[in-house]
Amino acid sequence: MYPLCERTVSSPEAVAAVPQPAANPRTVWLALAAVYVIWGSTYFAMRVVVETVPPFFMAGTRFLVAGGGMALFLRARGAAWPTQREWLSSAVLGLLMFVLGNGTVAMAERHLSSGVAAVVCGTTPLWVAAMSPLFGVRASRREWFGLVLGFMGVGALAFGDDLRAEPLSAAILMLAPVSWAAGSLLSRKLSLPQGAMSSAAQMLTGGVAMSVLSPLLGEKVPEVFTARAVMAWVYLGVFGSLIAYTAYSYLLKVTRPAVATSYAYVNPAIAVLIGVTLGGEHLGTEMFVALGLIVGATVLVVVKPAAKPALSGPLPDQRCELASRL
Repeated sequence: MYPLCERTVSSPEAVAAVPQPAANPRTVWLALAAVYVIWGSTYFAMRVVVETVPPFFMAGTRFLVAGGGMALFLRARGAAWPTQREWLSSAVLGLLMFVLGNGTVAMAERHLSSGVAAVVCGTTPLWVAAMSPLFGVRASRREWFGLVLGFMGVGALAFGDDLRAEPLSAAILMLAPVSWAAGSLLSRKLSLPQGAMSSAAQMLTGGVAMSVLSPLLGEKVPEVFTARAVMAWVYLGVFGSLIAYTAYSYLLKVTRPAVATSYAYVNPAIAVLIGVTLGGEHLGTEMFVALGLIVGATVLVVVKPAAKPALSGPLPDQRCELASRL
């Protein structure tokens, strides 16, 4: 889950449409492939790194480099530097979404499979819908049904050997989608930098916080880094944080919201497949059941039913955005 500023988006609430630029079908398919495969594969890449590198050191350095590089690039292109208030707001989201939402996944993956982590993090849209009433957004019956279905999936996963064998790691992992959803909803209330600078500021503040936490938690940085860990770290920074983010931003501009946010129920399946094929991870019956329930529930929450057209004319297009897992 490697969300950046446009991923810290609103709850399942439709808003008035805005004109969309023309989309090149080939470019749209390439962008979808990038978001599906890259964000789905980051769970396994993260697990590869934390085999030998401490989780908060790994995540902190990754987001410092990605956020710092993006901020400098945007500044060179004329983007405004965040104000003090915007830095403080970005720090709040950096804590929720990167420290608690991403760092906890890295911690848990030292003991849990990447597939399990991806399926649990796939509940993020469900938590967004569950907490939306606290932010003044009412959930529909369809969304409440999706919530019940999704949390049944989490319950099925809890009966598996992985989570039962590592209760502390399981508890830490469960914190990730809740924190990510809370940050996503809170982002609508805070004063944040404009455009992609918001992502850069959140990554920078989150990276700083994790870099400070790393020694405080007693993490020991290895003297020698394996080639496998270095390649996975570079992949996370370049592909997970920059390329996939750019692809997702493009999709938000030129496609329907249901298309752009479809990664929310595709990524867990991709992550499970990659974990089994490349990592030799175990795929038990409870994983199949949990994956099916959570993916089905997320579809119910993310994909809105088509509205009936009014007699007075065509209904304007509606746009909505969801949080989802950088």
